[in-house]
Amino acid sequence: MTTFQRQFLYLSTITATISGVLYIGIRTFVEPADPWALVNHPLEPWALKAHILTAPLMLFSVGVITAQHIIRSLKSSLPTGRQSGVIMTVIFGPLALTGYLLQTVISPLVTSVLSWAHLILGIICALALAIHWRVLQGRRLRRRPGALPVLRLPSEELDPDDDHPRSPEVT
Repeated sequence: MTTFQRQFLYLSTITATISGVLYIGIRTFVEPADPWALVNHPLEPWALKAHILTAPLMLFSVGVITAQHIIRSLKSSLPTGRQSGVIMTVIFGPLALTGYLLQTVISPLVTSVLSWAHLILGIICALALAIHWRVLQGRRLRRRPGALPVLRLPSEELDPDDDHPRSPEVT
């Protein structure tokens, strides 16, 4: 996974998690000042809009890393980060599905069940990503025996004698 892909995944996950938790927290635990108010707090619609805008970015970032990172890691026999990675992989599908269903369901009971399921799945997924990051932190800088090779463009190949990228060879 490239640095851009990693940062894009972390940033989109953090913003989607914060906006989602903020929205459900305001919606559930804040009492409106006016009993006839449509929203519990003036930030409630903004938190929902932020979540609706950032969640597809998270979905896209997971799609970007699926072939190069997720599938290759699941096929390998390396134990590093496997448990947290599998948890995220298994939970992400239902998380995305409940998010899309929340936008289409009309029944208040189904909406409530889906929203709590979406919240719980989202928190588990975000915690698994944090654990995944923590487990792998520090292991990125040193080579591990049996580690999956990083896919690089020919212009990014490293010279075996030093750690600086070589310029592409002109033929």
